[in-house]
Amino acid sequence: MTPHRPFPHGIGRRALLACAVALAVAGCSIPAKLHRPAVRDDVPLAGLTTGHRAGWPDTDWWKQYNDPQLNQLIDLAMKDSPDIAQARSRVESAQQNIRATTAQAGLSVNGSAQVERQRLSETGLIPPQFLGFTWYNQGDIGVQAQYDFDFWGKKHDTIEAAVDQAHAAEAQHSAAAIAIQINVADTYFGWLADQARIVIARQAVQTAEQLEQIAALRVKQGVDRPDTVQSAKAQTASARQMLVTIESSAHIREAALASLCGVSPAQLPAMQPRALPGVTTGLPDNVGVDLIARRPDIAASLWQVEAALRQTDVARAEFFPDISISAMAGLSSIDLDKMFNSGSRVFGLTPAIHLPIFTGGLLEANYGVSKAQLDAAVAQYNSTVLTAARDVATQSLTADQIEARRKEQARQIAANQQLFATAQSRVQRGVTDRRETLSAQAQLLQQQDGDVSLQAQALSTDISLIKALGGGYRTSLPEQASSDHPSSPLNLSGDAPNERH
Repeated sequence: MTPHRPFPHGIGRRALLACAVALAVAGCSIPAKLHRPAVRDDVPLAGLTTGHRAGWPDTDWWKQYNDPQLNQLIDLAMKDSPDIAQARSRVESAQQNIRATTAQAGLSVNGSAQVERQRLSETGLIPPQFLGFTWYNQGDIGVQAQYDFDFWGKKHDTIEAAVDQAHAAEAQHSAAAIAIQINVADTYFGWLADQARIVIARQAVQTAEQLEQIAALRVKQGVDRPDTVQSAKAQTASARQMLVTIESSAHIREAALASLCGVSPAQLPAMQPRALPGVTTGLPDNVGVDLIARRPDIAASLWQVEAALRQTDVARAEFFPDISISAMAGLSSIDLDKMFNSGSRVFGLTPAIHLPIFTGGLLEANYGVSKAQLDAAVAQYNSTVLTAARDVATQSLTADQIEARRKEQARQIAANQQLFATAQSRVQRGVTDRRETLSAQAQLLQQQDGDVSLQAQALSTDISLIKALGGGYRTSLPEQASSDHPSSPLNLSGDAPNERH
């Protein structure tokens, strides 16, 4: 007896031939795998002549100023800042995206159980009188499993793209943290400078008031003209206006500190005036190369390039067929009493292949979009590197300029101190009156106020330079990362590694 064939003779060969032809046709339009793009491997700072800085900023860089008040403010800001919370949520979202992507790439197993009670139509295809019943119960219990084979690396690259996005989110979180720390330190030192200038401004007001009193007395005695009093009053009003301006600036900085820390001004820790700390100028060794690993924004851009490259691999894999296998096992019966009998068992095994033959250019368009996004990510990375170079150069040169101005300012203060001492000596000998001493004191106070302002600018520039140098951020860029789903960063030399098959 001839065995039964489920299909006519030769249909299996024809099906295989059709699949082979379809694969050949589809393969003609599959784009070539992209190599890693060449990106900048150093920051262009050649020719920048600056002093030497001992080492790079530490993670807790603000502690070098030895100011407990500053430490307390930054701790408070890092704890309650909404910007930090928002950046932290992006990191958590990226990590959960890795978990979701990984879960979708593995074996999926689903279970189901249902009971259906249904009435048959008396005028339907099979009237109930032929079956002997009008109502019946349908019970189904089963387990379904499906596994998609990742021959072309689509799911693998999707996972790695998610991992790269998580790395970028972590770098962005570090950038947000550094920005908060920088703003708190800069604002706090500005407040300290205001407190020092307030003391000087009050002394200037007292000096101006004494000069005004002397001018009024001399006019009353007929020694000077009345215009002398008006001129002295104008000087007093100007000194008072300066005092009000500086006091207002201090109040504004307090409000800014409260906002950065996420509290009200009344909830700020008690702050006492203290001397401004000294600053160091210069750049670390090998800043042009090491800055790539020290700036969180550069690191984030680098991981974005890597993620975009992975997405081009995912878009390319869409041109290949998807191969999957699904299986089903369970129980099915229209008699619930016989649900668990051996005769109610059902099984199924379904291998499947899905082949993109004609998509109206959708695959090509998606691949083109992924390439454009990769080009944009590379351009953004190179732009970030150039921005970093500009930041470092600007702050370093500004620091050198301020240092030179402070040296000249010190000479002016020394000269005014000598004039003030000479004027005091002349008054003690009775050669002249107190106006000369007070005028010399006013000039000295003005120079001292300028010195405090320059020192505050030097501190602000030093803090900005710390930010430009990465603010203590440090990331490793190994050739290969050891993890469950390795994601190797870009080869900064631009050399293309071997294509994965």
